[in-house]
Amino acid sequence: MLQISKNVIIPESEIEMNAIRSQGAGGQNVNKVSTAIHLRFDIHASSLPNYYKEKLLNLNDKRITQDGVIVIKAQEHRTQDKNREEALKRLKALIKSAVVLPKKRKPTKPTRSSQKKRLEQKNKHSQVKSNRKQTTDE
Repeated sequence: MLQISKNVIIPESEIEMNAIRSQGAGGQNVNKVSTAIHLRFDIHASSLPNYYKEKLLNLNDKRITQDGVIVIKAQEHRTQDKNREEALKRLKALIKSAVVLPKKRKPTKPTRSSQKKRLEQKNKHSQVKSNRKQTTDE
């Protein structure tokens, strides 16, 4: 059972996890033991609320397939248990990140002092440029 929030819980039966061999260097342990975890979670078939499903399906994330299946591969740790925990933690983080509402931006105005500074800088720059002009002596 994976608890996302107070009201949202995903049962273990909806999360498919397979142990596979890890990639990369690691000696004999990598060749013999299946420590990496391949997690699959079908969004459409899950018991998540519709709001969560819509948000997840609209996410532009490479871990979500065209069919609406989240695929996570965890292989950082040397043990299967730690990789299983890591995969579940990543799934939870992905689901939580999908439903976080972005902070509403409040339009602000520049302060009087910043406006004054800007105009002073413009005048100063104008003076510098006007001093560069060539004067003609007649």
